[in-house]
Amino acid sequence: MANNTAALQVASPTLWLSGLPALTTPRLLCYLAPMFLIVAAYAACALIWGTTWLAIRICIGPGGYDTLMALVLRFAIASAVLLPMAWKVGRWPNRRQWTFLIIAGVLDAVSYTMVYWGEQSLSGGLAAVIYGTQPFILAGILGATKMERVWPTDIVGAAVSLTGVAGLFIGKLQLSTNQAVGVLLVLGSVFCSTCYSALVKRTASDVHAVTSTAIFLTVTALCLTPLAVTSGGGLVLPDRASAPVALLYLALAGSVIAFVLYFWLLQRVSMKAMSTLVFLFPVIALIADAIGERTQRIGWREMVAVVVILGGMGIGYWGVRNRAAAAVAN
Repeated sequence: MANNTAALQVASPTLWLSGLPALTTPRLLCYLAPMFLIVAAYAACALIWGTTWLAIRICIGPGGYDTLMALVLRFAIASAVLLPMAWKVGRWPNRRQWTFLIIAGVLDAVSYTMVYWGEQSLSGGLAAVIYGTQPFILAGILGATKMERVWPTDIVGAAVSLTGVAGLFIGKLQLSTNQAVGVLLVLGSVFCSTCYSALVKRTASDVHAVTSTAIFLTVTALCLTPLAVTSGGGLVLPDRASAPVALLYLALAGSVIAFVLYFWLLQRVSMKAMSTLVFLFPVIALIADAIGERTQRIGWREMVAVVVILGGMGIGYWGVRNRAAAAVAN
């Protein structure tokens, strides 16, 4: 029974009630409570990071902050909030974990820098599609490190969802030869973000999420600061009142809350499950644009694309559910 329970926990981030028919009501509630928290944290990450695209445009748009300086301010504010919280938690990582969290923070800084330079020549839609390749890059990393097993349904589901993401931006995917460098930079960003997620999960799974996030984002801010200073942008006060509001949203919601929840989830959920977030970001960003800027019209094509995205995620869910049910049955 112990092996079956372990298989169930590894196989899925959700609870398969059909595989647990003998649970009494008190025991059922004990299982449901942590599952509810996991689902809520996953939904919060998707909602927050899906709306940060709009917040970023407001923050660094005309009359806003310099792009790199906005990044530094975002992570500096987040670090200023998180470091006292981490000090209060008091459970600091060991020397090995410190090393890998610092490396993860450096990778995060590199990832953001690559996105910045890559999106100078790419549309947001194309960048979103490129980021949708993360589950495939993750599959290669997981195969090399043996951290998790990759199943055919994982690949098929990711491919279907990526097709849906491409469908959302089908009219905005123009690509010319001079954009090849931008594509490579965004792919590099995807690779770096996947690597730091794997590092944190493998080496800091027993470090408090607030502590690991504080170290991670502080290193990111320290790495980005010299680049922002030397770029010549400087700290210029924005002309629009909405820019500081957007910056605070990016710092407090997009960094403090979202990264703490993300690192908390990495300790409890498979990386394959977490990688599906990249398919939800464009959907939420599309809705946010339609509500916040009224520049995006949601028609039948977008609705079909969303159904395809959710269908691909459903394929992965179906495969995990069947394996979990088989583990319980055995």
